[in-house]
Amino acid sequence: MRDQTLNPDLAGLSRTVRSSRPFDVGLTVAPLRRGMGDPCHRTDPDGSHWHASRLPSGPVTYRLTQDGRDGVHARAWGPGAEEFLSGLDRMLCLEENVEDFAPEHPKLVEAHRRVPGLRMLRTGLVLESLIPAILEQKVHTKSSFAAYRTLVREFGTRAPGPGDLMIAPDADTWRRIPSWKFHRANVGPQRAQTIVRAARVADAIERTACLDPREAATRLRSIPGIGVWTVAETAQRAFGDADALSVGDYHLAATVGWSLLGRPIDDDAMVAYLEPLRPHRYRAVRLLMLSGQAHKPKFGPRTPITDHRDR
Repeated sequence: MRDQTLNPDLAGLSRTVRSSRPFDVGLTVAPLRRGMGDPCHRTDPDGSHWHASRLPSGPVTYRLTQDGRDGVHARAWGPGAEEFLSGLDRMLCLEENVEDFAPEHPKLVEAHRRVPGLRMLRTGLVLESLIPAILEQKVHTKSSFAAYRTLVREFGTRAPGPGDLMIAPDADTWRRIPSWKFHRANVGPQRAQTIVRAARVADAIERTACLDPREAATRLRSIPGIGVWTVAETAQRAFGDADALSVGDYHLAATVGWSLLGRPIDDDAMVAYLEPLRPHRYRAVRLLMLSGQAHKPKFGPRTPITDHRDR
């Protein structure tokens, strides 16, 4: 891997990093976006991805652009710009080891061939990933995205630099949002209380990014209202966990069953079937979806519901 020297100028800091194998910035960072109107994320017509985050060194706005078949060019603004760029290759898991990922099912083999540029994400920002996942519990996806937009626009802060983005509230702000404000954003008491509980122990939550993913999951699940599905959705973005399977998602087990076995299965059967793919179960599912080979018959009107039953 090689990179450019950090170049401070009026347009921010920039860095380009390259991987030893193909890399696709769009597929890799797509999970950061929480719906089309996410105020913290933007995608330009040229494929550039913008995002705003709150780092230990301060807020940052960054833009990631594909650079050839194996690289990404990043530009960042704000107090957190240098910290972000210094950790860019780690965040994008550019040198992750996939030599032990050897699926046998023909569809997964083909998916791995079709999508060579996918990486996991390791932002290290646990609360940033956790709170949207909590909002997505037991509700329609569109409803959760709308709630996130509403709360970020009212309680977040303007992100530095260009991009016209917002930064999600900090832990203290999440903790102090009145219950009636959650209600007006269509967030029920159970999810609102879970967010407040998480915000109260934000420092401990952020420290889980330094732990083994299994230990981190155990600690996150000790918070009432946070379970298997929510932890998996967080680990997929914050920990770079290629094994973080979203058990409890309303559609996932049936989609995996129809795609790989030709019949629907439940969560327990999905977990058992994918067991040989540890520690790459989430990677296998994402590749299946991204390769266009995922299949689930439609037996009725399409609905965007996401029934995350076990959190």
